[in-house]
Amino acid sequence: MAHKVTFYVPERPLGGRDIQFDVKKDEAMLGTLKVSRGGVVWRPRDNVYGYFLLWSKLDEVVARHHTSKRAL
Repeated sequence: MAHKVTFYVPERPLGGRDIQFDVKKDEAMLGTLKVSRGGVVWRPRDNVYGYFLLWSKLDEVVARHHTSKRAL
């Protein structure tokens, strides 16, 4: 089944507030992805703290662990 992703975009330039994506699978919450100018934070469901990656580190991780390439 496909994942359901919802997002909330603030009404100002990115930097003052993060963009938040709530990710669900079969209506069950998987976690929240927050995107900021400094990087991204993945917070799994039922966790108070998340996992932060700088943009440069995210680039390294994705390049190392990707399963396929897709055109945007």
